[in-house]
Amino acid sequence: MPLHKTITVNEHTSITIWKVEETQEQLQKGITLSPHCQKRFSGMKSEIHRRAFLSIRHLLALYGYVDEDLHYSKAGKPYLKDGTHISITHSHHFTAIIIGRKDEVGIDIEMQRDKILRIAHKFTLVNEYRTLANTEAVVRKLTIVWGAKESLYKIYGQKGLSFLEHIFVSDFLFDDKKTTATIQYKGDTHSYHICFMEFEGFTCVYAFPLDNNSITQQ
Repeated sequence: MPLHKTITVNEHTSITIWKVEETQEQLQKGITLSPHCQKRFSGMKSEIHRRAFLSIRHLLALYGYVDEDLHYSKAGKPYLKDGTHISITHSHHFTAIIIGRKDEVGIDIEMQRDKILRIAHKFTLVNEYRTLANTEAVVRKLTIVWGAKESLYKIYGQKGLSFLEHIFVSDFLFDDKKTTATIQYKGDTHSYHICFMEFEGFTCVYAFPLDNNSITQQ
C-alpha cells in the first residue's frame, strides 16, 4: 500500500497522504461504492481521476469508514455521517484526506508549476513576492499561499468568498512550515493555523482553527 505519509496534527486531527501507483483494477479490490458514487465513478473519463477517487476510499478505510459514510452538502462540502469533519484533495498521483474529530479542517495538494505566475494576481498581491531570489522561489511561495486559501475556502464553504478580497495569509519563511491566516467576510473574522510541506515537486497545505493551539511537529 503506497501510503506516502501520515501526520498527527493534534489529538483530534490527522492526515493521510497516498501516492497513487496502483492500477485501477488493484484499487477496486475491497472497495464497494454506493449507487451515487458508482454513477460518479462510471462517468469519469480520466483514468487518473478514477484511480484518485478509489484511493481516497482506501484512505477512508484507514479510519474505519466506507464509501457510504461519506456525504456532501448542497454546496459540495464533504462530511462524514457520524459528524466527523473531513476535507479531501488530489493532484495528479497524490491524494490526501484530513480528519477533524473536533474542528473543521481543510487540505489542498498542488503541483508546483510556473502556471501559477499567470494567475497570481487573482488571489494575492503579487508585489509582495518580488524580493524572492528566483522564479522557483516565487512559484513555491505562491503555491503555498494558493493552497492555504484553497484549504480555507473548503472549510468556510460559502459562495461569494473571494481568495483575493476575503482570505489573508500572514507572511512566512519556507523553513517555518507554518503560518496563520484569516477569513474576513460579511463582518466576521475567523483565524486559522496554516501548515505546509513540500515533496516531489508538490505542495500540501492544511488548515484548522487558530484557537486550537496543539500542533504535533511533523
